[in-house]
Amino acid sequence: MENEQRPRVLVYDSVEAHCLDCLYEVADVDIQPDLTEAELMAAIGEYDALIVGPPRRLTGRMIEQGYRLQAIGYAASRLDNVDVSAARAMGIEVFNAPASSAVAIAEQTLSQLLLLADRFGNGRLAGKTLGLVGFGRIGQQVAQRARAFNMRVLANQPRLTPELALAAGVQAVDLLDLLREADFTSLHLPFNAETKTILGQAEIRAMRPGACLINTGHAELLDSGALLAGLENGNLAGAALFVHPSEMHDALDTAVILLRQHSHVLTTPYQTTIIDSNHADALREISEHIADVLSAEKASSLLSLQVVPINQVSPHEEVDDKRVARLMAAIGNNPQLIDPPIAVYWNGRYVILDGATRFTAFKRLGFEHMIFQIVDTTPESFTLHTWYHAISSERPFADLLTHLQQLDGILFEELPPGKTQSIFQDKSVLCYFLARNGRITLAKTAPGAVHLDVMNDLVASYTSWGTVERTLLTDLPRLLEQFPRLTAVAIFPQFAPETVFDVASRGGFVPAGLTRFVIPGRILRLNMKLDRLLENDTLAAKRTWFKKQLAQKIASSRLRYYEEPVVLLDD
Repeated sequence: MENEQRPRVLVYDSVEAHCLDCLYEVADVDIQPDLTEAELMAAIGEYDALIVGPPRRLTGRMIEQGYRLQAIGYAASRLDNVDVSAARAMGIEVFNAPASSAVAIAEQTLSQLLLLADRFGNGRLAGKTLGLVGFGRIGQQVAQRARAFNMRVLANQPRLTPELALAAGVQAVDLLDLLREADFTSLHLPFNAETKTILGQAEIRAMRPGACLINTGHAELLDSGALLAGLENGNLAGAALFVHPSEMHDALDTAVILLRQHSHVLTTPYQTTIIDSNHADALREISEHIADVLSAEKASSLLSLQVVPINQVSPHEEVDDKRVARLMAAIGNNPQLIDPPIAVYWNGRYVILDGATRFTAFKRLGFEHMIFQIVDTTPESFTLHTWYHAISSERPFADLLTHLQQLDGILFEELPPGKTQSIFQDKSVLCYFLARNGRITLAKTAPGAVHLDVMNDLVASYTSWGTVERTLLTDLPRLLEQFPRLTAVAIFPQFAPETVFDVASRGGFVPAGLTRFVIPGRILRLNMKLDRLLENDTLAAKRTWFKKQLAQKIASSRLRYYEEPVVLLDD
């Protein structure tokens, strides 16, 4: 019976069993590298985790069959062959080993630097300038080793990254400036439409006389004919090229063939013994992550707390920049999360229900990951209240109406007293205004105007005109008692949660101050120090760290879990 209760892991890759030792301790492991696509789809539903090795592909159609899957591990540095969105939509964690080959390629790059310096230079790297085109994981590893050789390091990244901006001893420069100054230029870029022939004729002609070039990536990152010409005319001293397996079998043009045969060109097969050995390291790394997922206590899922990428998070309304600035100042140099923001997962995005100010403050402080309480979208998981807006001023409603009539895309209509029932069945209705004298004015979207855009403009307009406070009252005497300077109250239709989620997941906003989600069972006073989330580490590693921290809190009973609804009107 004990074996029947153990999780099952399918390994769709050729592996050595010792690479999976940590998995054998917590799960039953089946190694089946030769399955066809149809066989994989038929079998995947029986497993709790899946490990796949390159070059195999995992499409969304395949992943959808794995209804029991908790985790997918891809034994490579990139996830190009995995439909990550499909996996995340099903709540499946996806792991890879992004640094598994970076160190090996960086070391190979340094070995080529030494060979080029020995054969075509004065044999020294110290004091020379290395230009790195691309500053991802490999580029960073190369820079670290080059600095140990006392080299000056320049770097160019198509888009400036925090890693490049903050890298010690590395100077960010334009591409042409790098080429003019570098004694050695090394390419560390993925091959795509943006980087194809990033070094063309003009760029290669701009290279410093006597310079050497290293290309660890795809042959089409550079103009092979221009590089060949630079070597032939003596402007360039030498080059080192990493030859990928696919490029050895493809039909190559004459320039590429002549370039690889040139006496001043060193060619290195990309799949060296060093790099091949990293496949085993990658398997060990992702096996540890999956073992952690399968063996960890269910505390994090019970409490619905997750570490999520900030770039996948969408607020559903705009935030007050002044409140964000105050919170950023309060966080200061000791980042700590007291009450986690709350979100739902919808259309591939985490849509914030509560805590947009906290989220924005941490995002602007440079966090790439943040802890959220994730609730599902079932009716019992939350209640959505739609607020009304009490607009106060010393000026009369006629002045407010004149102000609002300047907006484009809105039609206003007077209603007789008591004729407000069922008006929201008309989907063009934005809201109606109940003035302090009992006057009722309907606001509708004009034909051709975008309903949500017009609603945002309307709320922003009367917010700038008077003082706006939220209320659930529609009874005029009680409103006047609570808001003595009331000019009018804007009464809106109830939002459907799906409408809010759809808008936010597409990058839009509903008007600020209209929605309030009440979440029963929300988590407060997490009091989690967040220094670890600022580190340059993988999402998987941060999630592992957080699970351990959360387990410790639960064990010491320092976590407070509220079963009853809690309404917080301020962040």
